[in-house]
Amino acid sequence: MDINDLRALATVFTTVAFGAVCFWAYSGKNKQRFDEAANLPFADELDAEQERIKGEQE
Repeated sequence: MDINDLRALATVFTTVAFGAVCFWAYSGKNKQRFDEAANLPFADELDAEQERIKGEQE
């Protein structure tokens, strides 16, 4: 086994790993979790707005 065989195996492994990650990312089971994660930056703004309103009411 020479270096070119190792390079070929590394290429195959990397391609399979990339395909697995793509399949995982686009599977329907993860959609809700990814949608929640996509909205996380806006959650801080909503919390801050609720705190501001709560402070004005007191």
